[in-house]
Amino acid sequence: MTTRRPIGRTLVGLVLTGFMLFPVYWMFNVSLTRTNNMRANPPHWYPKEPTLEGYTSVLRDQLPNLGTSLLVGLGCVALTLVVAAPAGYALSKLHVRGTGGISFLLLVAQMIPSVVMAMGFYAIYVRLDLLNTVWGLIIADSTIAVPFGVLLFTAFMAGIPREIVQAATIDGAGTWRIFRSIILPMSRNSVVTVSLFAFLWAWSDFIFASTLNRNGDLIPITLGIYQYIGNNTTTWNSIMATAVVASIPAAILIVVAQRFVAAGVTAGAVKD
Repeated sequence: MTTRRPIGRTLVGLVLTGFMLFPVYWMFNVSLTRTNNMRANPPHWYPKEPTLEGYTSVLRDQLPNLGTSLLVGLGCVALTLVVAAPAGYALSKLHVRGTGGISFLLLVAQMIPSVVMAMGFYAIYVRLDLLNTVWGLIIADSTIAVPFGVLLFTAFMAGIPREIVQAATIDGAGTWRIFRSIILPMSRNSVVTVSLFAFLWAWSDFIFASTLNRNGDLIPITLGIYQYIGNNTTTWNSIMATAVVASIPAAILIVVAQRFVAAGVTAGAVKD
């Protein structure tokens, strides 16, 4: 038997979707709008006399910044996986003492505002000479992704049958071999989910970038967009064109990894 969805609910869904996607359309609209048409009253609902000068500015000024953001994002993913995956395995399978307390501390760590963390990192980085470096930015961004990754890996790995681990132990596999050859391959959905969220957090970060890497030789795309804002002039078409270009990698990643994310974020939701 099939059930027909009420037309009213469908219309409400379409209207809400339109409201949520309208900022994306307006961003694209402004990116094609000429500077002298920015203050038109009423505003143009479509690009009147469209121009590509904003995208020309992106190709001329922002490509190195996009590369820096990509480097920071991938570095954040690598560092997060290296720390979070073994930690999740230890908390879920190795019966570490104080697991509940550690999980509570990880939840508390996610509640700390980024501004507070940025001030703390600034004081530490001044002493360690890590200000205005890509590595310093990678470490700072990872502090947001690692607690989430540990909690997600713990929930997912806890659902892996204990009999599999016991069988590997009987066959002579050690703790590291079990993690590397059995647990980690079975946790593919969680690996993709954690990697995606870590990359997106690093890709969209502005607080850490503006505090810890403002005067660096390599700056991320979020600071590159901020450079278009001046005291007297703001090139909105360049800002929006940069935002459109910067949104493309994130959108592609979300579409490609949607199936893995759906399975990863629900890990541990049902217990036997």
